[in-house]
Amino acid sequence: MLIPARWCSHWCCLLSGVFLAGALAAAAQEPKTFTHADTLRGTNGPARSWWDVTFYDLHVRIDPADSTIRGENGITYTVLPAGLPVSGVADAPRQMQIDLMTPLEVDSMIQDGISVPYRRDGNAFFATLRPPQRAGDRKTIRVFYHGRPRIAAHPPWDGGFVWTRDSSGHLWVATACQGVGASVWWPNKDIQADEPDSQRVAVTVPDPMIDVSNGRLRSTVHHTDGTTTYEWFVTSPINNYDVAVNAGAYTHLQDSVRGERGMLSLDYWPLADHVGQARTQFAQVKPMLACFEHWFGPYPWYADGYKLVEAPYLGMEHQSAVAYGNGYLNGYRGRDLSGTGLGLRWDFIIVHESGHEWFGNNITTADIADMWVHEGFTNYSEGLYTECQQGTGAGAAYVRGLRGNVQNDRPIIGAYGVNDEGSGDMYYKASNMLQTIRQIVADDERWRGMLRGLNATFWHRVVTGAEVQAYMNRTLGLDLTPMFTQYLTTTKIPVLRYRFRGGTVSYRWTNVVPGFDMPVDVSLGGRTPVRLYPTEKWQTVSLPVRGTQVFVVESNFYVTAEREK
Repeated sequence: MLIPARWCSHWCCLLSGVFLAGALAAAAQEPKTFTHADTLRGTNGPARSWWDVTFYDLHVRIDPADSTIRGENGITYTVLPAGLPVSGVADAPRQMQIDLMTPLEVDSMIQDGISVPYRRDGNAFFATLRPPQRAGDRKTIRVFYHGRPRIAAHPPWDGGFVWTRDSSGHLWVATACQGVGASVWWPNKDIQADEPDSQRVAVTVPDPMIDVSNGRLRSTVHHTDGTTTYEWFVTSPINNYDVAVNAGAYTHLQDSVRGERGMLSLDYWPLADHVGQARTQFAQVKPMLACFEHWFGPYPWYADGYKLVEAPYLGMEHQSAVAYGNGYLNGYRGRDLSGTGLGLRWDFIIVHESGHEWFGNNITTADIADMWVHEGFTNYSEGLYTECQQGTGAGAAYVRGLRGNVQNDRPIIGAYGVNDEGSGDMYYKASNMLQTIRQIVADDERWRGMLRGLNATFWHRVVTGAEVQAYMNRTLGLDLTPMFTQYLTTTKIPVLRYRFRGGTVSYRWTNVVPGFDMPVDVSLGGRTPVRLYPTEKWQTVSLPVRGTQVFVVESNFYVTAEREK
């Protein structure tokens, strides 16, 4: 996902002065309240937990003339051995929650050729399924629906459908729905905890529009009513919010690259007017993929290929069909979010959104409260690409430069079970936490092995943030729990306090969680950095040079240092 404008320093000109900025900061400090609808959306509740999605068969017809859609989704699922229904009778009717947001309407639900009764509760529908629904059964329910979907006012952050025209006047339609949810335009089990094993995406659009969706194009069927159906198929598990419609006046550019798992197809879909620009800008894809495979392991979707698709908004990490709208510019629309200038040598959208193919798409968190796993690692991938391109020092400088965007408004980890993302610091602060851990490890091959192992261990998996933390602790042989607690659950940056007394220096951590004992490298007297092991209690060491007043914390540790008189 992209960094929302309110978290980017260069968007400050959009705010109406100090008053609004202060109001936003005050609002961020207010405790959140959650509703029944939040719980329905964010919890793997009793109408969700008994069944596992295995396949979505989505068919949708798009009519730009009146901004409506009509379609059906076949939801194939396996009944889990999750206990008996509330009635205690194994063959009693089951309640199934299927999500579809207003103002879209369900026309009918069909299972085994029979209409299924349902009731609506806000953006959730509860279908009453007839028995038997026994553990191990594999069944399908088809949901027919229609309506005028929510329009994305400021995509991709305010998600929904985008209805527009390109600069040549051609119709251009796209979806962007992370955060708001995939059920803003199609019926599904709208929670990250359950992904289908595969999915069909069949989109019908008016001629001469071309639809580009996820996976590989299986068929193109022209109809006598002047429309065409483009059938795409994803052979791998996929996040609901990654499923995308991109329909417009596209041209197809084909390429390939040899990667760690053989030949990987590269398919680029720019607007017809932008072919020349695309040929030049998209040349960045090959070195980017080589860098990320080095650090993270094989690209996760060789079977489905890699695509860049021009979109009428900035971008989105749609799996195997990355949405691109950066105007064929380097940086973030021509700017460098790190403030160092280092990010102007590569296209932010190509690098950031492709990094999500590993973190967010390959490794997906069950609850969006743990979105730091998606965004922190992906933001950190920008620094790794800078390192691949410009050297280790440049990569580190890029990540350090991002600290100026940290707000420390609220904790990075949100509330679980209520569809709460937590703070936007999941980007910059979390990536600097990872860079700090890398310094503690002080072994780049071991660090790289952890990143590659993370993607191998959780290959095409849904995980919790706690599982990721436990994996890092185990693989690195360190107890990083106090660090995760400090950086992810508080708004405090560790402060290393120190003081000089004759030929000694004393030091301790303050502004930290109980038990915080992170090691840190410091330079004393201008000498080679040494590793200290501060705790919350004062410790003292002899200075290498008597009378020195020099105490410098190695800059890649995300801490501050304060001297006591």
